[in-house]
Amino acid sequence: MALNTIMRIFQPKDRVFYTLFEQVVDTVLEMSDMLKRLIIETERDKRFAILSEIENAEHKNDDTTHRIYTELGRTFITPFDREDIHYLATTLDDVADYIYSSAKRMAFYNIANDDEGIIKLANLIGFAVQELKTAVTGLRNMRDLQAMTTALVKINSIENQADDIYDLSIERLFEMEQDVKMLIKKREVYHAMETATDKCEDAGNAIESIIVKYA
Repeated sequence: MALNTIMRIFQPKDRVFYTLFEQVVDTVLEMSDMLKRLIIETERDKRFAILSEIENAEHKNDDTTHRIYTELGRTFITPFDREDIHYLATTLDDVADYIYSSAKRMAFYNIANDDEGIIKLANLIGFAVQELKTAVTGLRNMRDLQAMTTALVKINSIENQADDIYDLSIERLFEMEQDVKMLIKKREVYHAMETATDKCEDAGNAIESIIVKYA
């Protein structure tokens, strides 16, 4: 009997991990949309209102991630390797953390909404998380591996684009920004946003590992 068949026989009837991962990625996608709303908002009070929404979503995501860890500790047979479950949960949580970090810096530093690099990075984060949703949703039955692998390839491409935008934005920042304090503030925002795309790629790599082992 093939190893894949044996693994499927012993998979638990309760597929709680799939549901929890889908909840996490849905929350992270909402956060990426909120981040874009915050960036284009011009009124500071409204920015802080959106930041509060992002903070609540981040706390919600922390709770769901913690439940994944709890289920991992008490479930004897898991759908796939414990290490992969833990790593995927951690990297998705990291994406949420860096989206929140980016939003906090935008609001607290009162950065204008016309920075081209920040706008592009926010869009790329949204694109990457949307592809993560496709890949995470596919884990439940792994029937559409083509869609999953296509999504993972797109995430890698998006991360590369984010690297390029980050480098160009930093170069432009040092050339054009005369206010040293604002230079430091914007650089922190660029870094947090670019790191969010890095974490999307890490989550994609975790899913790729699962596909290789169990598809």
